[in-house]
Amino acid sequence: MILGIIPARLKSKRLPNKPLQIIDGLPLLVHVMKRSMMSKKLDKLIVCTDSMKVVNLVKKYNHDAYLTSQNIKNGTDRISSFLNKKKKEFKKLKLVVDIQCDEIFLNPHYLDKAINYHLKNLDKYDVVIPHTHTYEKNNDSYVKIISNQNNNVLYLTRADAPYPFRSKNEPFKRHQDFVTFKPNFINKFKDLKNRKLEDYEGVELLRVLENGYKIGTIKFKNDSFSINTKKDLIKSLLLVQKDTFRKYYK
Repeated sequence: MILGIIPARLKSKRLPNKPLQIIDGLPLLVHVMKRSMMSKKLDKLIVCTDSMKVVNLVKKYNHDAYLTSQNIKNGTDRISSFLNKKKKEFKKLKLVVDIQCDEIFLNPHYLDKAINYHLKNLDKYDVVIPHTHTYEKNNDSYVKIISNQNNNVLYLTRADAPYPFRSKNEPFKRHQDFVTFKPNFINKFKDLKNRKLEDYEGVELLRVLENGYKIGTIKFKNDSFSINTKKDLIKSLLLVQKDTFRKYYK
């Protein structure tokens, strides 16, 4: 089984109640669920949340939702904690896909490509993070990936990096908002030691690298747009009119 999990919480500092924000007649979270289910590789999709409002919303659209602790700080820990409590229910997993609920324009084709890439490289990577190229600078809302020629991730940062010392025209690698995990790794993620870089950068996946595990990356051609701020929310109201996937919503 390939399991997709959307971690959703209401207390985002930059945009409170983000999963419930209405865009083109639907809550943001519902957009993400519908797009995720257009994947040909996902066998099941669930939502992990700290809010009964979200649980009720998800069930209204005939999907599974689970209430998790409000004390969990980030989505990856939320998924890890949930799967540890549901080991018997999800004991035959091939891959776990963390899909962020701010990814309103999630491309299901890219979701499938990332899944296929990780399945072909299970012996190399514990985690795979897709990326696109961007020239946008001075934006700490998205994470930049530093990787080598073999697609091994070396570092993750909110800063503009790597620094363009000799070439001013090199793009950054933008971390896309879904991540694939080997099941045995995501189960133990919550118990890995939280080291200094994770807190310093505010990027929980640095915990993977700091504990000696491997992250791979795959490049996608087209950039995506995720909602992190009120400004992003307003912009999405315009962009959604140009969206080509909505006509396939069930």
